[in-house]
Amino acid sequence: MTRVHATELPRSSLLYQQPAGIRPGDFMDCYAKPCDLPPEEAAERAFRFPAWVSTLMRLRNLLVAPFGLNTQVITPDRVGFFPLVTRSDDELILGLDDSHLDFRISVLKQDGQIYFATWVRTKNRFGRLYLRAIMPFHILIVRNAVKRA
Repeated sequence: MTRVHATELPRSSLLYQQPAGIRPGDFMDCYAKPCDLPPEEAAERAFRFPAWVSTLMRLRNLLVAPFGLNTQVITPDRVGFFPLVTRSDDELILGLDDSHLDFRISVLKQDGQIYFATWVRTKNRFGRLYLRAIMPFHILIVRNAVKRA
């Protein structure tokens, strides 16, 4: 079985060219593994979350709804439940802007590797608390997702 490893996102990624730009203090992580799939297929496989992740997402939505956070994605152009921001032949950028934070996910195919990177910019104290609270789950979910790609 191919092992998922933490790594740097290649500088060629479209994520570095997003209008908001990546600044000091933003959160960013990246996991990769060898993969021959195109980004769309890798993302579709990765984002077929197991039941325990879907349950966590439903719980998250119940907990954050009173704070006015976005709990539904209403767009036809998405991968899994993540809205598509932009794409190229070898990369998808998915993400959403909300009142507490903005996030993007890069799914990049390069040199026989598939990279899944997450970038988050918090906008306020609630965003920082939210990011801190979900971080252990984020790492577990992302590593598990990349394994499925």
